[in-house]
Amino acid sequence: MSKPHIVALGGTSRPESATGRALAHCLALAEARGARVTLLTGEAINFPHYELGCTTGDPRVAHFVSVLRDADGLIVGSPGYHGSLSGMVKNALDYAELLRGDARVYFDGMPVGLVATAGGWQAAVSTLAALRTVIHALRGWPTPLGVAINTGPGTGDAVAEASAQLGVMVDQVLGFLRR
Repeated sequence: MSKPHIVALGGTSRPESATGRALAHCLALAEARGARVTLLTGEAINFPHYELGCTTGDPRVAHFVSVLRDADGLIVGSPGYHGSLSGMVKNALDYAELLRGDARVYFDGMPVGLVATAGGWQAAVSTLAALRTVIHALRGWPTPLGVAINTGPGTGDAVAEASAQLGVMVDQVLGFLRR
């Protein structure tokens, strides 16, 4: 694979969110390592509530699903809201159901890096565990290293401080694709 397509999705509706910045940082690292990259955050994943069996004419959903179909690897990030992933991120991942009839069902065999940010370690770690569960259910292969980032008071620029860990995770996504 000469130029893999790495897609990062997640974050919040705020463009300056820590999760969005972490995802953008991961994609900058992937791009520097030769990947094509796409970031889906904020309004790009703020969809109507998913309902099983629904079809939607929403062009944002159609674009989202098209990008997922083209992805070779994913990085999924969520803020920790009350100990788990945000509703917006979970709802976007629920739309992966539209991939159920594809040759590659959901994220089958795809490497998926995971990032969780929260204002404390407990919520960051439990959110990371919840993301792993969802990605397993979607047949993705979470990287061995998932990155929990504590953005609580007094942590400074927590995303910058996690740069080395984010780099290892990106290398694991890309390394999986080289096998």
